[in-house]
Amino acid sequence: MPIFKSIGSYSYLMGRVFSKPEKARVYFPLIIKEMDKIGLQSVGIVSLLVLFMGGVVAIQTASNIDSGWIPRWTIGFTTRQSIILEFSSTVVCLIISGKVGSNIASEIGTMRISDQIDALDIMGINSASYLILPKIIAAVLILPFLVVLAMFVGVVGGGAIAIFSGAVSYNDFEYGAQYAFRAYDIFYSVIKTVFFAFLMSSISAYHGYYTHGGALEVGQSSTRAVVYSIVMIMIANFLLTQLLLL
Repeated sequence: MPIFKSIGSYSYLMGRVFSKPEKARVYFPLIIKEMDKIGLQSVGIVSLLVLFMGGVVAIQTASNIDSGWIPRWTIGFTTRQSIILEFSSTVVCLIISGKVGSNIASEIGTMRISDQIDALDIMGINSASYLILPKIIAAVLILPFLVVLAMFVGVVGGGAIAIFSGAVSYNDFEYGAQYAFRAYDIFYSVIKTVFFAFLMSSISAYHGYYTHGGALEVGQSSTRAVVYSIVMIMIANFLLTQLLLL
């Protein structure tokens, strides 16, 4: 069946990727370069989206508090929990999958159809490890920092939007944002991000590495990389939530 063939091909590729590199020092500048491409160049778009997501959560919560029995500080509490537990990790990684995952697949796919990967193999270089390992390591290292930044921007920026719009007072939002805070929630989101980063980078690289044909197939590989990355991230999100929160 195609699904078992794909799983086998993916597992074989990951075995090649994580085999011992010939010259480990060559990978360091590649990892730094990939960290810049994957993380630092995504700071702007991630911060902008999370800022308005935090504002929307706060305003929607305020608009649904009709009963006098529900305190206004619930707005700050709901915003904090939504951003830290879900939006900062899952939504940010979905955004990165669309932005970075397609780039990884198209970059490696273009190298495949232009015979650059074959040239590396002929020279005795482990092309899978050389091309893919730096991307996986960079994603796993940089995305947790990006998610922590998203937490801060989402809660503080979202609160600022809600306060300036008159949905909640500063004191109420501050109290709710601090109420029953658990540092474990941040740890939970960071752990999820590490798994999501690995899935996104490795699945995207897999689809790019096994591209065959021409420019049209490169585009198709990029599309499949994004779709499968998103599906696997959502499945992993469900499983990790069951393991880490229940």
